[in-house]
Amino acid sequence: MTNLAVEAEAEELGFDARRLSRIDRRMARYVDEGLLPGWLTVVARHGRVAHLSSYGHRDLEAGLGVEVDTLWRIYSMTKPITSLAAMMLFEEGEFELTDPIHRWLPEFAEPRVFVKGSALRPVTEPATEPIRVWHLLTHTAGLTYGFHHAHPVDGIYRAAGFEWSTPQGKDLAACSEAWAELPLLFQPGTEWNYSVATDVLGRLVEVVSGMPLDRFFAERIFGPLGMTETSFHVDGDAVDRLAALYVPDPLTRRAKRNDTFGEAIKKKPACLQGGAGLVGTAADYHRFTQLLLRGGELDGTRLLSPRTVRLMTRNHLPGDVDLEQFGRPLFAEIPFNGFGFGLGFSVLRDPAKAKTLSSEGEFAWGGAASTAFWVDPAEGLTVLFFTQLMPSSTYPLRQQLRQLVYQALV
Repeated sequence: MTNLAVEAEAEELGFDARRLSRIDRRMARYVDEGLLPGWLTVVARHGRVAHLSSYGHRDLEAGLGVEVDTLWRIYSMTKPITSLAAMMLFEEGEFELTDPIHRWLPEFAEPRVFVKGSALRPVTEPATEPIRVWHLLTHTAGLTYGFHHAHPVDGIYRAAGFEWSTPQGKDLAACSEAWAELPLLFQPGTEWNYSVATDVLGRLVEVVSGMPLDRFFAERIFGPLGMTETSFHVDGDAVDRLAALYVPDPLTRRAKRNDTFGEAIKKKPACLQGGAGLVGTAADYHRFTQLLLRGGELDGTRLLSPRTVRLMTRNHLPGDVDLEQFGRPLFAEIPFNGFGFGLGFSVLRDPAKAKTLSSEGEFAWGGAASTAFWVDPAEGLTVLFFTQLMPSSTYPLRQQLRQLVYQALV
């Protein structure tokens, strides 16, 4: 188990310690008001932890507090890990970013695009452009999520069993084949829509590498990085460290336990979702962010070249526009104004437009249970936040955390 602890005085790393303590006071209010069960936050600069704090409970009903080794469902914070896996194979020459994915996933040979109609009676036309690898990495493939509830195709996904999870018993190969049969929202490459694209990318990793996704992660990423507590399910004694999952009560807004969703992580899933499936510790994800900050290398282990990390963390939206201009006005794990999208990460293009203290070039993502991370190369900064409240759009935790971290940087 990787240890996580404060490694330097705040002042030594350019922070005002008293200002950093504002993080704890502000975030504690969410717990004291019953809105969050508990949380853990990690602020590091130049690879050293300056601030590590937690508050509240990992399990309110059992009275168990948040600990440094608490296990958290990271949901969509799985996506950057899957993107890293794909780019490792890219570096090995296994594919080009412009390659059509049907070379490896023949089910996507003839995608069709929704033109008009309803979920029950869609009218479609053939795609004029194949889905390419970079479309999966950037969510521009035309795929979607059933939980969006914004378009007839979202309804088609729900009818096929894809809303917040995947149909029982279907593995990733079967899910990929099912997604390929559903219409696309738009012609590939013409818009941005948060989607199952990273799950399809995970299937591409499986086919190209000849390994199931969990084995690729374990052997090629988690083992080498010492991320020994990140996996697709929790069993044995580790269950005692798992945080419970909560949703806001519709009447009181107080955090209310949701075991219907929460218990799923205790069983090995049929579908290894590269877009949402992982659970792990703060220490493990801290290792992952340090790898990214250092350009693909950590403690002598290099998984990517610095050039590849730089390519992944620049804006890939056509015309270098932001998501506000190119995306559909739907849910995603970050705001759209001022943010572009790279190969697996949001990328901050314009701090003034985004109304944030963060630096241009910051890259980030979050998870459905309100977890979040960002990496700021300009300041050598990495920040992690863990809690377990779905959905992540309930409170402005991420925006506030940015304010609280950057105002302490002096």
